[in-house]
Amino acid sequence: MLKQLGPGEAFPPVEKALKDPNGLLAIGGDLSSGRLLEAYRHGIFPWYAGHQPILWWSPDPRMVLVCAELKVSRSLAKSVRNKGYEVRIDTAFREVLAGCSGPRDDGGGTWLGEEMRKAYFALHRAGHAHCFETWRKGELVGGLYGVALGRMFFGESMFSRATDASKVALVALVEELRRRAFPLIDCQVRTPLLASLGAREIPRRSFLREIAALVNYAEAPGKWTRPTEPDVPAE
Repeated sequence: MLKQLGPGEAFPPVEKALKDPNGLLAIGGDLSSGRLLEAYRHGIFPWYAGHQPILWWSPDPRMVLVCAELKVSRSLAKSVRNKGYEVRIDTAFREVLAGCSGPRDDGGGTWLGEEMRKAYFALHRAGHAHCFETWRKGELVGGLYGVALGRMFFGESMFSRATDASKVALVALVEELRRRAFPLIDCQVRTPLLASLGAREIPRRSFLREIAALVNYAEAPGKWTRPTEPDVPAE
């Protein structure tokens, strides 16, 4: 039976998550910063449409991108260098949330409703959530955001309004994570785009073992900045 979370009630063990739909663990609770951070520490994330109650997930297997395994094609490397893109960090978090909440190319809706946007903006103000923004000629054309805990980055969503704009932001994210000694990005579930960039699925137990140590590094939350342009080799 699916767990209904009461006020302040702890999450059930992720091993109790349903197999169909894959990873659905609990329902209800709230989106307070404390609740969200506790969820990420245990490999859990919220994902639900606006008309649904809050749903919490921990799928098995888990899609991850090992920073050392990022695949940058020649065409993507060219976009990083020659398309006139500029990447900024943590300068337009609300705008990135709005971009991620927009209509999808397939005509589908978005799961990133107003309640979720408020919750992640609160995490951003507290220094836990970060965005990577792709700009061209003063216009925001792509980006992504996620949550940093210790030396673990939990990716949440990305969007693109120009060729490779979200991928350019991801390349910059990986460069920054390497600089900060973050080895891994949680990508949650498999997508062809992430797989093309080197992400792969691992068993949930392996994922939980990896993050158990990483989330406990004493990394102080706060705004991130980008000191230098990344050196991006093509495959």
